[in-house]
Amino acid sequence: QVHLTESGGGSVQAGGSLTLSCASSFNTGDTDCVGWVRQGPGKEREGVAAIYRVGSSTSYTDSVKGRFTISKDSGANRVYLQMNDLKPEDTGTYYCAAAPLPSVACTKVALRFVDRFNSWGQGTQVTVSS
Repeated sequence: QVHLTESGGGSVQAGGSLTLSCASSFNTGDTDCVGWVRQGPGKEREGVAAIYRVGSSTSYTDSVKGRFTISKDSGANRVYLQMNDLKPEDTGTYYCAAAPLPSVACTKVALRFVDRFNSWGQGTQVTVSS
């Protein structure tokens, strides 16, 4: 397991934007796959976006496609989640998570089965008001 630290959460009105940041060493196989997972009030955890370390393949859950962008800055050892056109249903705690998964598992499986991630940050709160 690796240490992950999220930042960048906050409160915004619907239609606003936020950028979440996840800091880690990101230099081991344990972080080949990095994802953002959220948990809304009274809801189960939901995989939002994932990125594979080599080649930067990405995937998104349908509800955020076209609004959220996951990216990485290898030099800064950070993975970002740019969130635009936020909606009240995006409210929740957002966790950065990582796992030593190959590319296909990272982009095709991890968002549906978030228990595949074995390293988790503490989470950052995102609140979107209508």
